[in-house]
Amino acid sequence: MKWLTHWSMALITLAVLSMYGYSDPYVKQLLRLKSFDVVQQYDVPVVSQDIIMVEIDEKAIEKHGQWPWKRDVIADTIGKLREAGAGIIVLPILFSEEDRLGGDDALIAQLMNNGVVIAQVGTTQANKNAVPRGVAKIGDPMPWLFEWPGMLGPIKDIGEVADGVGVINTAPEIDGVTRRLPLLMRVGDEIYPSIAIETIRVAVGDPSYQVKAGEGGIIAMRVPKYQTIQTDPNAQIWLRWNKQFPTISLADENLYKEAQGKTVIIGITAEGIGGVIATPNGEKYAHMLPGTALQTIINGDNIVRFDYATFVEWATAIILGLLIILASTRGTYYVAGALILICTITPVYGAYISFTKHLQLWDWSWFVLVSGIVGFHSIFNRFVSEYFQKQAIKKQFAGYCSPTVVRMLQENPSLIKDGMKREISICFSDLRGFTPLGESFGDDVKGLTKLMNGYMDAITQPILNADGMVIKYIGDASMHVHNAPNDDPDHPKSAVRTGLNMLKAVEKFNEKITSEGRPPIGMGAGINTGLGYLGEMGSTSRHSYDVLGDAVSTAARIESKCKEYGCLLLVGENTYDATKDDFFYLKVDELAVKGKTVGIRIYTVLDDVKEHYNDSKRRHDGMLRMYKHQRFDEAIKECQNLTKHFDGRMAGYYAMWIERCKFMKTQPLSKDWDGIFHASTK
Repeated sequence: MKWLTHWSMALITLAVLSMYGYSDPYVKQLLRLKSFDVVQQYDVPVVSQDIIMVEIDEKAIEKHGQWPWKRDVIADTIGKLREAGAGIIVLPILFSEEDRLGGDDALIAQLMNNGVVIAQVGTTQANKNAVPRGVAKIGDPMPWLFEWPGMLGPIKDIGEVADGVGVINTAPEIDGVTRRLPLLMRVGDEIYPSIAIETIRVAVGDPSYQVKAGEGGIIAMRVPKYQTIQTDPNAQIWLRWNKQFPTISLADENLYKEAQGKTVIIGITAEGIGGVIATPNGEKYAHMLPGTALQTIINGDNIVRFDYATFVEWATAIILGLLIILASTRGTYYVAGALILICTITPVYGAYISFTKHLQLWDWSWFVLVSGIVGFHSIFNRFVSEYFQKQAIKKQFAGYCSPTVVRMLQENPSLIKDGMKREISICFSDLRGFTPLGESFGDDVKGLTKLMNGYMDAITQPILNADGMVIKYIGDASMHVHNAPNDDPDHPKSAVRTGLNMLKAVEKFNEKITSEGRPPIGMGAGINTGLGYLGEMGSTSRHSYDVLGDAVSTAARIESKCKEYGCLLLVGENTYDATKDDFFYLKVDELAVKGKTVGIRIYTVLDDVKEHYNDSKRRHDGMLRMYKHQRFDEAIKECQNLTKHFDGRMAGYYAMWIERCKFMKTQPLSKDWDGIFHASTK
């Protein structure tokens, strides 16, 4: 099984996918086309100012009778449009048979020198009355053009007088969706223009076209008096289906006013008659195709798909696959997952930006497919490999490690065994009022144990909710950290908020036990932020995950001062500096804990509402300045005044501070005394 889970198997998967993709199979082509459709959904719609669509709809059928009409109806419409000042008139309608109603003469009269372009169609069934156009060639374009066995054109009399005759065939992709349109097609040695490019030729008055071809296919084509049009190797242009056209019924009297100065395309939309084509934006009537192509050429906003794009995508997918395999074997699951996510999202976003900003089409689907399959295979292989490794660790360490440590080793052996050094926030907590609580149980040790477990559950839940980690329980005390082993960028804030939530949890727990006749309990907590050393520590027979460091010792000593200061939650200066804008703090002292010569500022946090006690806070800060300037009598008086402030929550602190001031009055202090109190006990 080892070789099946080796990282090289993912490499083989990548190689197989790459060889499959190099042949550009049907599935890959289909996915590529669909990926193009997705990005085109975000194209901003543009209303045409150059073209108007005149619809032979149900209203027109009701007005002029059953279709096909006598052709003098079309002739009359053409005449009125020209009189109204319309531009080129495009009729993507095939007049391949004589009018059985006898209206051809009227139509021929209106077609003559009137700027009208009519249709012919490539077919496999006939080759009759086709109207080719002269094309000046640079290179040999013939092998690259779409070829039809035959071309069915209008009847001879109509074809000879029409100013333009263009092909209305589409060139759907393999999924039947029309995304591109060939501007030139061939039947034998003759070249035929699409109706869209024929419209431009008629508009500028040119008799023919020019086309340039190279070894890789068609490079470009142009109507001599018009700008060069870049095409793909088969003389196709990508259609930008964001075009929206004003539409009006042929039966509408406002038609001729609306058509003034615009190219007019007359199409059929009546039920059961009008042709429908599939586009990236859904089904559209067939006459929208020449309109969209014509407007795309007029705007010059041709969509581009580089000839080399497919190879670049294929090669880039290989590189990304190799990076994913490397990350999956060498990095963490997070890194590997992030890279897989990046390798799937970035191509999608890049394709979106390339299209919306530069009108370039790039296939994001192949990247997603390769990244997904190779990424899944790599991660799966690693997972299976690590599973066997964890089983080996369990077998190796179960004899002298606790099950908890074994599980931690299994999850991330290097994290536990190698350890880490990082900034953390440490919180120590201790239960207050255990003596009366214990006395209330008498000899009921089981009941006391159950209650203590409930207390620990209550104060632990806020820690877990904040993604903190409980390091240990010591009797009725606890120790937990934030930002280890999991990352928490806002760990000082998380620690303080967790401390407040622990106090709230104790209040809720008290409601429960007092309702059962037990005395209430309290909790004191101390928080400090600094460097910690975390890892597997202990003897060879008993290990545990623990944390060491000066910041840890300081946190423990801060917590031990809660009772002395009459405060429930004390915070060291590093934690305060990182969170002073998030909570309501009061400075309580500058203290040099036992064993330290340098003092630290200690604060208590009352709430997460900063403005709650602002006026009282100013008086409190003023009292501390009096103390520091050795104006102890004034400080005592202000403490007495502040006792009932802060809803009485600081009364114990002010009582202690009054005693402190009295004590300091008896001490021989220098004039430059810094106000730091040196503790003589831990």
